[in-house]
Amino acid sequence: MNKMTVRDINVSGKNVLVRVDFNVPLDEKTGIISDDSRIRAALPTIKYLTDGEAKVILCSHLGRPDGKVVESLRLAVVARRLSEISGSPVKATRYCVGSEAEKAVGSMNSGDMLLLENLRFHLDEEANDADFSRTLAGLADIYVNDAFGTAHRKHASIIGVAEYLPAVAGLLMEKELEYLGGILEHPTHPFAALVGGAKVSDKVAMLENIMGKVDLVLVGGGMSATFLKAKSCQVGMSLVEEDRLETATHLMEQAADKGVRLLLPVDVVVTTEIGPKAEGETLAVEHILPHQRIVDIGRQTVENFSDELRNCKTVFWNGPMGINEIPQFAQGTHVIARLLAQLEATTVIGGGSTADVVTNIGLANKMTFVSTGGGASLRLLGGQKLPGVEVLLDKGSLATNG
Repeated sequence: MNKMTVRDINVSGKNVLVRVDFNVPLDEKTGIISDDSRIRAALPTIKYLTDGEAKVILCSHLGRPDGKVVESLRLAVVARRLSEISGSPVKATRYCVGSEAEKAVGSMNSGDMLLLENLRFHLDEEANDADFSRTLAGLADIYVNDAFGTAHRKHASIIGVAEYLPAVAGLLMEKELEYLGGILEHPTHPFAALVGGAKVSDKVAMLENIMGKVDLVLVGGGMSATFLKAKSCQVGMSLVEEDRLETATHLMEQAADKGVRLLLPVDVVVTTEIGPKAEGETLAVEHILPHQRIVDIGRQTVENFSDELRNCKTVFWNGPMGINEIPQFAQGTHVIARLLAQLEATTVIGGGSTADVVTNIGLANKMTFVSTGGGASLRLLGGQKLPGVEVLLDKGSLATNG
């Protein structure tokens, strides 16, 4: 990675504004954090800065308040959890800019942590407003972006503040870029891409970019219906992106041209309704009826995919194999997850719902790397530049050891 990181700068006694991704899931009834993995992922950067005697000013969004103050989306609950995990006090402000925030920053000592209020309580955050960016930057001497999950956004706290402060990567950002960049630049072969989820459109750029770099592409999830229909298979009521049928055909032709094996399901679990009590049956893909819809990969497909994955030395996985929110339609996803956890291979999980799967079933620590960014990881692997990374200083561009 050619971007400067927190290791390249002197932070002692400096006010350091750190953009983190504390957009954690909250229990709808209790408001309690149901998964704190994103908080834990930021700990190495936070500890590095506090150990280096920096004044650490954390900022993040939570949920989609759309520019309004939503009491249930205040970050005080995150500050409490961060304090519990880190063993150090974390003060939370009720505003992210303005006199209260300035006063709180002004009272900080070296090694202290402060969490600013939800950035998205201000419409100016997502609008990348220059005045808002300048005001936020005015709280600090240095800017650190450790929020890979939002690095594809052009928001004030992602790119705007970098106009006014020296901007470097945090340790999580560095790790994300190294792992995701590494599997494209120097993977160990055989290299497989396992893709699922609902839409082909979300993954087109990524699939086009990795063709020729991977040896194998395994397609499951709802998106497999679009590929199957492109091959003239009847898929009943399954979700199909009609405007992406030609894209699916092109991807299959591109794979063939580049010697990449692209495998589709040979059998699937189908149902006539979607709901917690829905029942499914397994059918060969040739036997799907007009009133049925695909909700998971079938047993033979699980076996076929597993046989292929056992031979791989690098696996990138993005997207569940079925409807993961409904237990009876999550079996294919869970079997594949457990298999990957046992492989003697580099296994990289592409964030989003796939990261949630391996975390929720207790397998995250069995994978080589679990990305914190679903959309950001797809864009990076699709060969697209991430705005939040582009604004960071290149190595050697700034002398900051004084």
